[in-house]
Amino acid sequence: MLASFAVIYVIVLLGSFAGICAVLALRVLMRNRSVRKFVRSIKQRADNAESRGAVWMQETVVERPRVTPRKSAVKLQKMRSLLRSADKAESQKKYDEAEKMYIQALTVVPGAVEVQARLARLYLQTDRAQKAVNIYLQILPEHDDVSYFANLGLGYYALGKYQESCEAYAQALERDNANPERMAALGRAYIASQRIADAVPLLEKAVARLSRDTSLLQLLAECYEALNDADNARQTYQRMNKLEPYNENVKKKLIELSATVG
Repeated sequence: MLASFAVIYVIVLLGSFAGICAVLALRVLMRNRSVRKFVRSIKQRADNAESRGAVWMQETVVERPRVTPRKSAVKLQKMRSLLRSADKAESQKKYDEAEKMYIQALTVVPGAVEVQARLARLYLQTDRAQKAVNIYLQILPEHDDVSYFANLGLGYYALGKYQESCEAYAQALERDNANPERMAALGRAYIASQRIADAVPLLEKAVARLSRDTSLLQLLAECYEALNDADNARQTYQRMNKLEPYNENVKKKLIELSATVG
């Protein structure tokens, strides 16, 4: 009896094992079949693409060209040569030719500040103030230079943007506060923006250092007159009279102011 049960148990066990093996084999077979089907579909699409004229491109790694010290030196040498040629063209008043050379130099060394500054200065000299202003606004954030601020102020002044001109000239004077030319430039910008009272102290300091500059003395005297300061205006015209004794306009002003003061 026990032997019969043992035989039955073994048969059931073997049957279960065989069933499990069959299921696993079926799964492997189905998976391989799916893979083969997927591969066949890919190959079929590839064949269809080739029949339509598709060309397969091999992937290539794009490497950024390395700039060697020798190449950099050659570029700088070429840029310097173009700058010398541009300077010569400017001295001969061939401004269009000089502009082309500056632009060519920038293609050799893009972003070269020295070249940009010279091009901006050329634009100022040839009454293209807006182009000059654009260049200075571009280079100033990273290159704090007093001459750039001064030229920016001149560009704004030429465009009639006197408030912006005052701000730029003030930046230049802040960096070079002992320069009478910068004092005078800011003073003129203040006058243009109707800030006469602000202009006077600057012009007084400029005149103290440029005592023989009659144009500055004239400007200062006119400021005094605009502020109804007849006494200081008369004294300033007297200084002008000593430098230009034959200036009839100055003599006339002195007569008018003497009558006012008296």
